[in-house]
Amino acid sequence: MVLEATMICIDNSEWMRNGDYAPSRFQAQADAVNLICGAKTQSNPENTVGVLTMAGKGVRVLVTPTSDLGKILACMHGLEIGGDMNLAAGIQVAQLALKHRQNKKQQQRIIVFAGSPIKHEKKLLEMIGRKLKKNSVALDIVNFGEEDDAKTEKLEALLAAVNNNDTSHIVHVPPGPNALSDVLISTPIFTGDGEGGSGFAAAAAAAAAGGVTGFEFGVDPNLDPELALALRVSMEEERARQEAAAKKAAEDAAKQEKGEGQTSGTQDATMSEHASVATSEAENKTNDLMDDDNALLQQALAMSMDDPVSGHEVRDTDMSEAVADDPELALALQLSVQDSTKDSTSQSDMNKLLTDQSFVSSILASLPGVDPNDPSVKDLLASMQSQSEPQQKKEDKAPNEEEK
Repeated sequence: MVLEATMICIDNSEWMRNGDYAPSRFQAQADAVNLICGAKTQSNPENTVGVLTMAGKGVRVLVTPTSDLGKILACMHGLEIGGDMNLAAGIQVAQLALKHRQNKKQQQRIIVFAGSPIKHEKKLLEMIGRKLKKNSVALDIVNFGEEDDAKTEKLEALLAAVNNNDTSHIVHVPPGPNALSDVLISTPIFTGDGEGGSGFAAAAAAAAAGGVTGFEFGVDPNLDPELALALRVSMEEERARQEAAAKKAAEDAAKQEKGEGQTSGTQDATMSEHASVATSEAENKTNDLMDDDNALLQQALAMSMDDPVSGHEVRDTDMSEAVADDPELALALQLSVQDSTKDSTSQSDMNKLLTDQSFVSSILASLPGVDPNDPSVKDLLASMQSQSEPQQKKEDKAPNEEEK
């Protein structure tokens, strides 16, 4: 791969407004420039490309030699069209830009797009050509647009003066249905000086720039037959692989459907067996519950029909057995009986005190503001004595009954 620094000279004069190249001369030239920049930068990572315009107010460098393809393509947008092309000044400025390139090992090349008439003298162009040859600068010329014998003669003289070992080229592109970039793909401007891989670089640049080559896989078999054959074989292998993968997927799908059918039948049989077992278990549980309910109902009826005295005796017997078995329960029952006995004794003592009239009278006399001889007080004392006497008689009878 050739290591080059390239300057592209664009014609943006008024002649570029013509529409004999679709969609216009300037747009066709811009597409070809984008294609060349892509081919140069992809053929070698260290290649650099710069762009300048030759018309308008003067020669203007849009981008100095750089390997940033995005920066190169961006400079093509928004260019103004006007004025006349100054070919001699453009070539000289391009040579100066290449002289100040960063990598001095890069070979120098200038690509000129001439789409308008040339007003310079033939001798001036020959002198510029000899200067370029002296500085080892190669020159490629794209002649399109105006078909003038004088223009063609001047460009041929410029090429003859600069050409050294067929490193410089000229391409004449007449108006026609083919795009300017499509015609340039098969020219030495893209293919270079017979370096290997230049055809691939041109095809890759054409694909990146959206160019239509008209060849299978975007590669001309005449330029690079080995690459075209490799791409064709790779495509056939990929097609065979996709067909085999599709066939295998179809077979797997068929096997999976058969397996799902068998599995569903087995699952249905298993589900039916589980359902029958669950039904029988539920019936057995229901019968057991009904038997338990009947037994409880019969026991309740038998207990309701029993003699309450016998039931009381049974409960007493159970309580005595429980007391015999549990000493703590016996102690608790004894304490409860003693408490009830104390309560009854204290109540009986209180009743005796209330029946003692002298004691009650002395208590009432000691209270301030209470007259023991008041009729209401006497009636209250009489009622209390009448209530306490029957209760005392009952308490007296109770010990007698216990003694008996």
